[in-house]
Amino acid sequence: MKTKVHSSAVIDKTAKLAGDVVVGPNCVVDSQVVIGAGTILDANVVIGANVKIGRCNQLYSNCVIGRPPQLLGLDSDKQIGGLQIGDNNIIREQVTIHPSMHPGESTKVGNDNMLMVGVHLGHDCMLEDKIVISNYSQISGHCKLETGVWLSGMVAVHQFVTFGKWCYAAGFAGINHDVPPFVIVSGHYPPEIRSVNKRGMERAGLTEAQQEKVTEAFKKIYRDDNGALLERVTALAAEDGLDENVRTMVDAIIRSSEHRFGRYLEIFRER
Repeated sequence: MKTKVHSSAVIDKTAKLAGDVVVGPNCVVDSQVVIGAGTILDANVVIGANVKIGRCNQLYSNCVIGRPPQLLGLDSDKQIGGLQIGDNNIIREQVTIHPSMHPGESTKVGNDNMLMVGVHLGHDCMLEDKIVISNYSQISGHCKLETGVWLSGMVAVHQFVTFGKWCYAAGFAGINHDVPPFVIVSGHYPPEIRSVNKRGMERAGLTEAQQEKVTEAFKKIYRDDNGALLERVTALAAEDGLDENVRTMVDAIIRSSEHRFGRYLEIFRER
C-alpha cells in the first residue's frame, strides 16, 4: 500500500516511512525517523529526531514522541540518545515519551502496550510488553516496567523504580520503591503491598496450581510476623524446588534491598 501523508504534515527528507504508513494533518516528523508498516499518526502528532517506531502502532492526536528530555541545562548543542518503540502499541492523546539522555542509548517501549491519555514516560525508561498505563500516570526517568504491568489512573512513579511482571498499582498511588511481580500496590510515601494480583496472574496464563504457590509465598513474605521481611524472603529463597514464579518474586525483593531506598536500578545512577 502507498504511504498516505496529509498535505499539511511536515516530514524531514531523511525520515523513512514504510509503504502503508498514514500521517495525519499537521504532523511533524523530524530527521532520521523510521516508521514501520501499518503505523498511523493521527492529527498533530510530533515525532522527534532519531526515533524508531515499529509496525502497526496507533498514535492519537497531540502526542509528542521523542522530543528532548526535561533536563536543566540541556541546550540544542548537547548530544542525547534515541527512542525505540516496538509493534502494536496504542498511544493515546497527549502522551509524551522522551529519548535517552545518554548518546548511543535509547528509551525503549516494547510490543502490545497501551498508554492512555496524558501518560508521561521519562528518559531512559524501559517498557517490556503487554503493559497498560492509565490516564495521566507519570513515569519518571530510568524506570523499568516488566511484562504485564498495569498502572491505574494518575499513578506517580519516582526515578529508577522497577515494576515486576504482572503487578498492579492502584489509582493515585505514589511509587518510590520497587514493586515485586504478581502483587497489588497502593497508597503513597510509602506505598504498601496489599495482596496478590489474581487478575494479573490469570492474564499471565498461570495455572491454578502456580497461582496457589504464588499466594502461599505472598503470605509467608507479607503476612508472617516472624522476623524482618528480608529475613523471611531470604529463608524462602533457600528452599529447594522453589516455584519459578515465586523465585522471580523473592529475587526482585532481594535485589531491591541492595539499595537503601529499595530501588535496585538506583545502583547504576552514577556511571
